[in-house]
Amino acid sequence: MLCFPFVSCEAGQAPFAMRLSCGASQNVQTIPTTTLWRKDFGYIGGIATNATRPSYITPPLNTLRFFPLSEGPENCYNINGVPKGHYSVRIFFGLVSQSRDISEPLFDVSIEGTQIYSLKSGWTNHNDQVFAEALVFLTDDSVSICFHSTGHGDPAILSIEILQIDDKAYYFVPQWSQGIILRTVKRLSCGFGQSGFGIDYGGDARGGDRFWQGIKSFAQDSDRPRSVESRISQASHPPNFYPESLYQSALVSTNRHPDLTYTLEVDPNRNYSIWLHFAEIDNSVTGVGQRVFDIMINDDRAFKDVDIVKLSGDLYTALVLNTTVGVDGRTLTITLSPKEGDLAIINAIEIFEVIMAESKTLSEEVKALQTLRTALGLPPRFGWNGDPCVPQQHPWSGVDCQLDKSSGSWVIDGLGLDNQGLKGYLPNDIFRLANLQILNLSGNSIHGAIPSSLGTITSLQVLDLSYNIFNGSIPNSLGQLTSLQRLNLNSNILSGRVPATLGERLLHRASFNFTDNAGLCGIPGLPSCGPHLSSGAKIGIGLGASFIFLLLITCSVCWWKRKQNILRVQQIAGKGYSAAAPYAKAKTHFTRDVQMTRPLNHGNTRIAAESGPILLS
Repeated sequence: MLCFPFVSCEAGQAPFAMRLSCGASQNVQTIPTTTLWRKDFGYIGGIATNATRPSYITPPLNTLRFFPLSEGPENCYNINGVPKGHYSVRIFFGLVSQSRDISEPLFDVSIEGTQIYSLKSGWTNHNDQVFAEALVFLTDDSVSICFHSTGHGDPAILSIEILQIDDKAYYFVPQWSQGIILRTVKRLSCGFGQSGFGIDYGGDARGGDRFWQGIKSFAQDSDRPRSVESRISQASHPPNFYPESLYQSALVSTNRHPDLTYTLEVDPNRNYSIWLHFAEIDNSVTGVGQRVFDIMINDDRAFKDVDIVKLSGDLYTALVLNTTVGVDGRTLTITLSPKEGDLAIINAIEIFEVIMAESKTLSEEVKALQTLRTALGLPPRFGWNGDPCVPQQHPWSGVDCQLDKSSGSWVIDGLGLDNQGLKGYLPNDIFRLANLQILNLSGNSIHGAIPSSLGTITSLQVLDLSYNIFNGSIPNSLGQLTSLQRLNLNSNILSGRVPATLGERLLHRASFNFTDNAGLCGIPGLPSCGPHLSSGAKIGIGLGASFIFLLLITCSVCWWKRKQNILRVQQIAGKGYSAAAPYAKAKTHFTRDVQMTRPLNHGNTRIAAESGPILLS
């Protein structure tokens, strides 16, 4: 467990709590509760700026982080260091201060890949719509919270709260498990008249600090508020830890309108978990049987003959009733119908939408796409953040998914990134996308070699790498793509022989296009490759060519030196008996004169020697 200064990590102490002030450059404490908000971290992209708070219940924070659509349609906070457990996750929305665009941004919110909320027009005018909240299980020491643009303004996030609650909190059906998320639709504190959070009502921190909207009446003249200061038993107890003050006020029906009716507009075709809170605080009731009523939900009897004193065990004792209903229309109506002569009473209402948690994409394939994003240099506008396949309403741009029934996880079966101006390379990690059926990267400027690992994706049916600048040879491994129906490698700078195992099969079973690759050969429509040489022969030819090249260089050097010598001699001879060579001239005359005197001195050698030196003219 990663411990922060404001988080107790010891068993038996306060539950884990992390509050994040989005856009803040330092930790912030807010009054009057001195709540500590951690400075902004864990975000991907976005811009920090000053904030305008849309409601008085919004935390008193001055900054937010907003995500322009130019940085992509999906933007996330990935927060690590959150221990496994059951959490209340709450996101407050804000408005960019002094923005030219005064309209409300409308966008979708997802937690752990499951979409939980869509902002509706007019949300700034409703206190309980300025935030989204869900109860969710976190299983991998982290949480991913994403915001999905819908084309109606840039998501702007003021704060995020991750508050640990009891593992059994809001247990409501036998099938209740980690696969279910409860999104808060409405929390009402009846008759109290003041809205507030659980901590303001004196609730235990393990309750998650819930917001309760005060309501003084369901309809004009149909009911009356009632409140007491008496202690309430069985209130702030596990697993839900409701604040005691919640049960110290109530709405009671009148003799003129004995039924209590609450109506709420909801999204159709959804399941809703409804929690009804009671405590007998009306002094007109003193025992069992004095107040009995039925509870109808959309005209169906959910509870019959409800006697609060009997079911709770006493007066001033908390009672919680829960049921789950399916709603086909857009209205959810809760009606408390008392028996003849009785009146109805209710203290609080909670309504949650039941959401089935989405399965995630195989982690191996997510890592492969992250590597591909970096290798291809995908621009921010793609917004490849969060999970590639979920929420299903917002898959990654260019990514097609299908649910693998055997593993229960989503897998990538198609990538369409054609004509996107990409300039990177195709990484070897592409083989991790083992379920790919279609890979279309045509019309870009992707360079480098075609990775041989592509040949291991045997599910590939369409491989289109045309109109790029791939170079090198076609990997022999592509011949292993037994499901291939179309192969387009045209308009690249590939070279070498098309692998026989690939070419022969494509000629009979699939369409192909290898044109506009000047160096390719080996199949009809391409130049002939000539005789096939073994590796040894290629090496021998290379060595022979190198030897001949060196020999030519040596001969050239020798020829050049010989030519220089000849030129030097010719230069000397052409100058004759010039002063440039006096020694050569003198030597030549001396030799000639000696030769001319030899016949005359055969017998007078001694005389000639004694007569002294001979002067040469």
